[in-house]
Amino acid sequence: MARSPSFAGVILAAGDSTRMGRDKALLPWRGSTFLGAAIESLMPHCEMVLVVAGRNVSQLEPIVYAAGAFIVSNPAPERGQFSSLQTGLQEVLNRGRDAAIVTLVDRPAVHTSTVGELRQQFLEACGRDVWAVVPEYEGKHGHPIIVGREMMEAFLRAPVSSTARDVEHAVRNKIEYVLVRDPNISANINTPEDYAQIAG
Repeated sequence: MARSPSFAGVILAAGDSTRMGRDKALLPWRGSTFLGAAIESLMPHCEMVLVVAGRNVSQLEPIVYAAGAFIVSNPAPERGQFSSLQTGLQEVLNRGRDAAIVTLVDRPAVHTSTVGELRQQFLEACGRDVWAVVPEYEGKHGHPIIVGREMMEAFLRAPVSSTARDVEHAVRNKIEYVLVRDPNISANINTPEDYAQIAG
């Protein structure tokens, strides 16, 4: 990538949160919500933040707009998370940006300094023909991931039945894994018990 990329944040928030029993995007978190905290962590490092919603679009709009972000609707969220990723990345390209910082709404937001560290690693890796940067904590990969245009196009070319992991594995030699000190990159909050454990 010869020129400095312009970044958009993408937050995948279209899931039904069936195991939690309530929308994980709206879970209270440190004076905000999971969604509000995710937007806040990305905003300093992006020119814009896009939130991909599904059937919950009307519930998320007030948080998204109050934070100065934008909402994008996945027309068929039942197709799964990969369809939301494709919806969000297509919107990034439509808005003229050529790199995306992608995260999930169903976990506590990472520290904004972690996002900055990953962004810097991505900028440094561009000259080495790296398509994406993925954080790693204690042997686990997580989010946010930072993807350039080549990786976005690889995701968009893949069948909607794919997973992000499928596509990443196919181009593993183009991905750089970065050790971070932030456990939230791989936190999994799926049930009320999981949430009570971190919120308590």
